[in-house]
Amino acid sequence: MIRVYIVDDQPIIRDGLQYMIGQQPDMTVVGLAGTGREALEELRRVPADVLLLDIRLPDMSGLEVARAVTSRSLAPRVLLLTTFDAEEYVLEALRAGAMGYVLKDLPTSELLATVRAVYRGEAMYRTQAASWALGRAVTKTAPVNSTSLEQELLTDREREVLQRMAAGESNADIARTLCVSEGTVKTHVHSILQKLNANDRTQAVVWAFRHGFVQ
Repeated sequence: MIRVYIVDDQPIIRDGLQYMIGQQPDMTVVGLAGTGREALEELRRVPADVLLLDIRLPDMSGLEVARAVTSRSLAPRVLLLTTFDAEEYVLEALRAGAMGYVLKDLPTSELLATVRAVYRGEAMYRTQAASWALGRAVTKTAPVNSTSLEQELLTDREREVLQRMAAGESNADIARTLCVSEGTVKTHVHSILQKLNANDRTQAVVWAFRHGFVQ
């Protein structure tokens, strides 16, 4: 069972999420909170796998809660749920260690699928602002001073491809822009995913940003 803890200051939202998740055969709600401090205190005692967290709370921001939670051992994976599709929030969510950032108007089936994906460890940054923010974040490979890193550095061409992946371009779009074949782009994408140990394009961009491979 995926143990979900819900934090939202609106009772109707909390109750709705609790009902929706409670209907799933593979999920259970282990706690509810209306404030950040209440959630942080209870999560010291209540084991959870996924923290479904509103970004706007009355006592502290969801981003502050995310930073506090992810700094703990055995922390739940954080999925931020918000009405604000803003680039600054996306970047702060990445820095706070959140695994996902989605909007509250997401269809029920997609939200449930996102909870499951975050539980599996997949990064889920799927909003319009996330695409823009990640595209601008992927500007260059950061200096690597540690020989303990297992991942290889990306080549210049792979960084170009990763930038365009982050901007939401298809393989065909990237091929036209870079004046190469679509097959060549597919090869670059495959190489990037392998080097960053990512399952998909979004995971590649988020992983690279969070681990300092891009700035």
